[in-house]
Amino acid sequence: MKRTVAAAVIGAGLLICGVCRCGTEEPPAPEFVLTYAENQPEDYPTTQGAYRFAQLVYERTEGKVEIQVNAGGILGEEQSTVEQMQFGGIDFARVSLSSLSEFIPKMNVLQMPYLYTDAEHMWQVLEGEIGNDFLNALDGYNLVALSWYDAGARNFYSKVPIESLEDMKGIRVRVQESELMRAVVEALGATAVPMPYDEVYSALETGVIDVAENNWPSYDAMKHYEVAPYYTVDEHTRVPEMQLVAEATWKKLPEEYHEIIRECARESAIYERELWAGQIYESEKRVRAAGCQVIELTNEEKARFREAMLPIYGEYCSDYMDIVEKILKLGETGTAG
Repeated sequence: MKRTVAAAVIGAGLLICGVCRCGTEEPPAPEFVLTYAENQPEDYPTTQGAYRFAQLVYERTEGKVEIQVNAGGILGEEQSTVEQMQFGGIDFARVSLSSLSEFIPKMNVLQMPYLYTDAEHMWQVLEGEIGNDFLNALDGYNLVALSWYDAGARNFYSKVPIESLEDMKGIRVRVQESELMRAVVEALGATAVPMPYDEVYSALETGVIDVAENNWPSYDAMKHYEVAPYYTVDEHTRVPEMQLVAEATWKKLPEEYHEIIRECARESAIYERELWAGQIYESEKRVRAAGCQVIELTNEEKARFREAMLPIYGEYCSDYMDIVEKILKLGETGTAG
């Protein structure tokens, strides 16, 4: 699955030469060589989506636009990436809404806990009028939104089973450096423990924390199931991600490339979602085989968890409750009407 931009460039060059029978001629030098920041490793779905995006842009601009993907956080963490993009220091990036919301508070709406009934509901929102409004919400922030990427649903996993709201009382839960996630955990009656991701395994193993939360692929990749064998599928958050381009970069690119880039971004997003779905399936299969106990909350119990979030909605979305109501209604009706 691994691809590199270099390989994409070589492949595109060979294809052009084959069609034109140009023998050993080199492909033309690109008019624009641009940077793309990605903080995940090479084989992660979002990184593979970035490489697909870069390949498509190179091919459809006939080699005139080359996008160099920098994976593994080489260009900095996401918040730093956003800041650099606002000043034109980085051209493209894939960032989580949790990072964007630090700059654009309205983005908190789309990552609120227990907002979506399932993945289909979230994509109905993102691919409809509401999602388009949020893509346009970057106007005035020196950023241009291109497409949505998937990041799955986050669930709790623990050393002892979590089957009800009462099981959350008093336990210690690792959270990201996020005020929103701290508030979510505390609203459920637990104690939030902010901690770097690479310390979670040892913290679970030694009892510094009782619970962590993440998606299936992360739970699998970091082998957290070895020290927290109970995985409670509550899907408390689905945090979409965006492909972005710096406004300064967008303005310097000829307009004839704008629609090409948007089209390539949308196609790469479809590809990324397919990879993500496949990785979720494989990860769940592996951890179940390793002895992980999967707990599915009942609809009634999920409703209790959701009800505990009402104060958080008031704190983080007081100015946008009309949008929240539209999203919730869409989940009930299943139509955008």
